[in-house]
Amino acid sequence: MGHLDHATFGWLTPVLSYAMACVGAALGLRCTVRALDATGRSRRNWLLTAASALGTGIWTMHFVAMLGFGVTGTDIRYDVPLTLLSLLIAMAVVGVGVFAVGYGKDRVRALLIGGLTTGIGVASMHYMGMAALRLHGEVRYDPLLVALSVVIAVVAATAALWAALNIHAPAAVALASLVMGAAVSSMHYTGMFAVRVEVAPSPAPLPGATVMQFVFPLAVGLGSYLFITSAFVALSPTAGERAAYASAGRLTEPDERAVDVAPAGFRPEAAHPRRAAAATPAPVHPSGPVHGPATGAGIHPTPDAHGHAAAGDDART
Repeated sequence: MGHLDHATFGWLTPVLSYAMACVGAALGLRCTVRALDATGRSRRNWLLTAASALGTGIWTMHFVAMLGFGVTGTDIRYDVPLTLLSLLIAMAVVGVGVFAVGYGKDRVRALLIGGLTTGIGVASMHYMGMAALRLHGEVRYDPLLVALSVVIAVVAATAALWAALNIHAPAAVALASLVMGAAVSSMHYTGMFAVRVEVAPSPAPLPGATVMQFVFPLAVGLGSYLFITSAFVALSPTAGERAAYASAGRLTEPDERAVDVAPAGFRPEAAHPRRAAAATPAPVHPSGPVHGPATGAGIHPTPDAHGHAAAGDDART
């Protein structure tokens, strides 16, 4: 039986894989929280982002850890189609669990279905990825440890979804993601400890790609996707922030509807006669001041076209 080394690069790959699991969990939980506060197409898009983040984070964690996996007496290659299939399985099955929580009416039932589905998806991804291994020998598993790894995956997934449903503070989500990352890493290494390899040395070349030819570039690309998506989610305003922005905009905009609702024939000066009188300048008569009708002094009759004064004016004179 070949000797299995799970950390050929020391603590680098276990720590880095745990960090990737935490980033994927934090992003997935945050997107799920945002989805629960949204409706319609926005909720669907947030849930899709959560599924891709969780699936990508778990897959990246697994294969970053596999960078440090080695077996004495044989080289290791990876079947490219099966490796990609394991990624698609992770995102698809995790997506089913996330959507069950996002659209479920009964929270408890949705949590149980979502946790079970997501956990099985995580375990399926792990063992599909292990099935993509190509080496000189035969790979066997300890059934008890395999069952334990599946239980850990289901419990971890259920706990993560429960956190998404009940924890909304960013600090609490960060703490839950650390726990989720530890659980996913525990599931991975429990599954890896279940592996037994019977090495059969052979000079024949192995099919598939080496870890540096395929797995490492893909893991780097998916890790970049996680960090870019994390920045997008961090900068995207929440529903409460959008409502606050909209409310602030309504308060600062002038209300142009006041002109439209005024009744027909409405005159502002009729509503405020004192203001209108104060604002209207007194007429200026070049012929002299005009006095009130009590005295009649200073009133100059206006001649008509023939130069005669008006009748009212003759009567006064």
